[in-house]
Amino acid sequence: QVQLVESGGGLVQSGGSLRLSCAASGPPLDAYVMGWFRQASGKEREFLGSIAWSGGLSYYTDSVKDRIAISTDNTRNILHLQMNSLKPDDTATYYCAAGRLFGGAVTTQTSFYRFWGQGTQVTVSS
Repeated sequence: QVQLVESGGGLVQSGGSLRLSCAASGPPLDAYVMGWFRQASGKEREFLGSIAWSGGLSYYTDSVKDRIAISTDNTRNILHLQMNSLKPDDTATYYCAAGRLFGGAVTTQTSFYRFWGQGTQVTVSS
């Protein structure tokens, strides 16, 4: 079982930046794709971006691709989400997730990811 624990959320002013972290443990992640999602109150969970743990295959959704960056620290088994120019609309619970890559996988969908963290709250004040 892959275990994921997010951290780094909090209250930030509009225009500010945050770096979220996701500590991963369990089996080796070389065959996994890691994703970041968020869910605002009353809304569906939204895909933000993904990256192959072994490197490459990074992909960001259009709505945030100019403001976020996803990276992995393979030595410490940590996934990061850097977010810049934050807006009040970015207020949500942010989740990291892991899914084992296979041919034809659609990594933008929640159904691809088998393992999820508990989430970390990000609140952006205006």
